[in-house]
Amino acid sequence: MEMINGKTRTCGLIGNPVEHTMSPAIHNTLAEKCGHNLVYVPFFVEERQVADAVKGAYALNILGLNVTVPYKSEVIKSLVEVDELAAKIGAVNTLVRTQGGYKGYNTDMSGLQRAMESEGIRIEGEEIILLGAGGASRAVAYLCASKKAKKVYMLNRTFDKAQKVAEEVNKAFGCEIIVPMLLSDYPKLPDGKFLTIQGTSVGLAPNDNEAVIEDTAFYQKVHTGFDLVYRPFTTRFMKLVKEAGGQAYNGLKMLLYQGVNAYELWNQVEISDKEADAVYAKLKEEMGL
Repeated sequence: MEMINGKTRTCGLIGNPVEHTMSPAIHNTLAEKCGHNLVYVPFFVEERQVADAVKGAYALNILGLNVTVPYKSEVIKSLVEVDELAAKIGAVNTLVRTQGGYKGYNTDMSGLQRAMESEGIRIEGEEIILLGAGGASRAVAYLCASKKAKKVYMLNRTFDKAQKVAEEVNKAFGCEIIVPMLLSDYPKLPDGKFLTIQGTSVGLAPNDNEAVIEDTAFYQKVHTGFDLVYRPFTTRFMKLVKEAGGQAYNGLKMLLYQGVNAYELWNQVEISDKEADAVYAKLKEEMGL
């Protein structure tokens, strides 16, 4: 990073908590690699102060912000414009400075798409099993529909929640792509091999010896498993996929590419694969890998 001076631009993260974020490693490494005079810092924002934080950031000439839990939906009402997919999802994680305020994007989903593409995984035309119906899985359902997946079986502990998300996404895209199911009904899935996306918090450290489904018969249906969890680096879900002969990936590249996509939006640049790989190596280093 260059010496901080009068021309240094600032980007940052707003959320609560922010102490454990790995985003500074992504953006400060990118600034160094690209030779940009930019610094990225986390900002702890108390509840009920999100609107003040966004207004203050704009007044302070802050170039862009990331938004993390629990403010990804709340922040929308403080923006002057919202990208179409982010508006459908109802969640924003990246704010880009524009005339009169910030425009909101969801680079979590474009980051997931780019992470999958980097591993040779495609969504278009695929039959997909999506585990969970919470905020992350809901966003993934929108991504799958927007990228023309053939069918998405959304499995959740409570049927009502999966049904609500399915109806919402199917209505938004005018088709019946999302099929809600009870998690316990996984034996009723059709025959075949599926791309399976793990969108629940089950398996997050310290409970890294758990998977949302333990039955080895289920994993025989999985040709590729993608876990949105990145800590631990190899989750129980991933282990079960691999033991059944499938390919398995974690969410670290999703974290990487949501950051890369945000950085590109703020600086109007394209980050090369080589630069992204250098940041990925930095993230693994931060995790002690």
